[in-house]
Amino acid sequence: MNKFTRYYFLGIGGIGMSALARYFNTKGFQVGGYDRSSSKLTDDLETEGIKICFEDAVSCIPADFRYPKSTLIVLTPAIPENHPQLQYFRENNYEILKRAQVLGNITRQNKGICIAGTHGKTTTSTITAHLLYQSQVMCSAFLGGISNNYNTNLLLSKDSNYVVIEADEYDRSFHQLSPYMAVITSADADHLDIYETAEAFRESFEHFTSLIKPGGALIMRKGVNVNPVLQKGVKLYTYSMDEGGDFHAENIRFDKGEIRFDFVTPTDRIADVRLGVPVRINVENSVAAMALAWLNGVTAEELRVGISSFSGIHRRFNTVFKSEKTVYMDDYAHHPSELKASIASIRSLFPDRKITGIFQPHLFSRTRDFASEFAEALSGLDELLLLDIYPARELPIPGVTSEIILKEVKLADKNIYSKEDVISELKKRDLDVVVTFGAGDIDRLVPIIRDELRKQHQAASKEEKEEHLETIAE
Repeated sequence: MNKFTRYYFLGIGGIGMSALARYFNTKGFQVGGYDRSSSKLTDDLETEGIKICFEDAVSCIPADFRYPKSTLIVLTPAIPENHPQLQYFRENNYEILKRAQVLGNITRQNKGICIAGTHGKTTTSTITAHLLYQSQVMCSAFLGGISNNYNTNLLLSKDSNYVVIEADEYDRSFHQLSPYMAVITSADADHLDIYETAEAFRESFEHFTSLIKPGGALIMRKGVNVNPVLQKGVKLYTYSMDEGGDFHAENIRFDKGEIRFDFVTPTDRIADVRLGVPVRINVENSVAAMALAWLNGVTAEELRVGISSFSGIHRRFNTVFKSEKTVYMDDYAHHPSELKASIASIRSLFPDRKITGIFQPHLFSRTRDFASEFAEALSGLDELLLLDIYPARELPIPGVTSEIILKEVKLADKNIYSKEDVISELKKRDLDVVVTFGAGDIDRLVPIIRDELRKQHQAASKEEKEEHLETIAE
């Protein structure tokens, strides 16, 4: 990649693509790209000096990137084969690499710490990056979410050869990586549009383990259905939240809105660690991240400070609005296991309150393959506002709609709504705890829902104040 001075990203608005675009931009290269629609992320990239076009016509490609010998095209799998710009680049002999291939090159030049798993990988990656970055070890990181600590999905360090990467299993992308150390958080079947069978999905994780460099390590959650294939000299460790293993938590306790635990390693115990984001599932994610950091020289005190100061990830269990009457949270959960864990965590935080969930299914194929599992998870709510399926890269599948989930949900209060009708429906309800779930464009509803709840709160406060003044006057 050293021969290129220009980088053009097809699908630049994706969370993984945008991190790479930022990386090359900060290195001083010319960076541009295409995405089909603008977003907060593309707005930020443009502010950073990156040129983006939102039309797929060849005429929209900036003149700076019409030099085949000096421009590398970086491609996301979401871009269709008949995309006009992609066809232009192929016809004019541009070198084209998938995002995963570019990341793979970066891991070959550094000590790649790669976190894989059907769910939990974004949070675990971001905690790992924070633990290393705030320690004397330092790191760079390409993250699958926006870190609340740093307000970015890219961290850069000139003084460290560690690089943290979220290892994406979609399209077997993580097979392009060369990890120094790796974590597998889970291997629940997903992306069956690519893999077809759960067995093939599992085998892809086993191949991923074979890529870990000698002298490195694999840290795998206890109970994950993967038989690792390790090169000679690669160590295997296990971890869990509270089920034992080489790394695990003990003495987990909830105290005045905080979660504390003891972190247990093969040789040490770090007592009374305070979790910065007090969500139970984050104990498990933190154990995996702390294991990676501990193995790479982060001290006990640095681990303690890092976990305590971790402030979460945008759209991962974020509290968006909170008043005396209503709490509004937003979560990226889009796989049944994630959804079930997220709802269980919300229940543990608000055990006696009514939970209204707004869920947007992501992909026709995922909805088809896991409709019953989605319905079971969503049945843990009190009220369900179910949106239409967000197609992302897919065309509709006959007979696959949100209705196949809804009919199996065991709730009295459940229905399907369009995004346009959600706000008017929420206005009719006596809301207590409200949560939006999904990986599609449901995030565009978040500020609208927040503003509506804020407006309701202000109106209620004004009414209470007026009633109080009337009482005094009487």
